[in-house]
Amino acid sequence: MRTTWLEIPTEGCSMKFMVLIYNDDSLLDALPPAQFDATMRGCLDHADELRKEGRLLDSQMLEAASTAKSLRSRKNRLTVVDGPFAESKEVLAGFNLIEAEDMDEAVRIASEFPWARTGCVEVRPVRDIQAVRDRVGAA
Repeated sequence: MRTTWLEIPTEGCSMKFMVLIYNDDSLLDALPPAQFDATMRGCLDHADELRKEGRLLDSQMLEAASTAKSLRSRKNRLTVVDGPFAESKEVLAGFNLIEAEDMDEAVRIASEFPWARTGCVEVRPVRDIQAVRDRVGAA
């Protein structure tokens, strides 16, 4: 049977979590420019605080979904299409890679980002790729 999730001991150590920021462009576009700028400044200030605490490992914004290309390979045929992989009002806008003791702390940290008001903030544990390499015998 194939393992779908690695059971890696995490007690007493920090875990990495990806905080994915999804935004609904229509809600963002409805914000007055001054409100958007103030919200963005607050978000960046929060990120700076997390970075100083050693909790924020990386943070990036993505260009508009309209600039994306999605690739699928089926039956040895590669298809490349414009745009995000799924039709949705909310599209992935950026990410923050954080360290937290557990999911509860990661959710608390993520809840301080303002983007849940214009989309969705997803918190997902990051799988330890070295543990995967070790398990499958990859160099």
